[in-house]
Amino acid sequence: MKTDWKRKLTSRKLWAAVAGFAAGLVVIFGGSRDTADKISGSILSGAAVVGYILGEGLTDAANAGREDDENDD
Repeated sequence: MKTDWKRKLTSRKLWAAVAGFAAGLVVIFGGSRDTADKISGSILSGAAVVGYILGEGLTDAANAGREDDENDD
């Protein structure tokens, strides 16, 4: 069975779970709530960038073949 990593890495649910887990670990190990919030925000911001990059890459890859077909005229 093949895993679709691109789809998984763009999942908002995955990144929300990762951010929540990281924030929980910070609090458990004695960090402040403010630090946990900053770490969660950083993770979610990074996830937005990853999602955008992968989405644009997939769109570009899908359109690459179409541009070649149009130039053959």
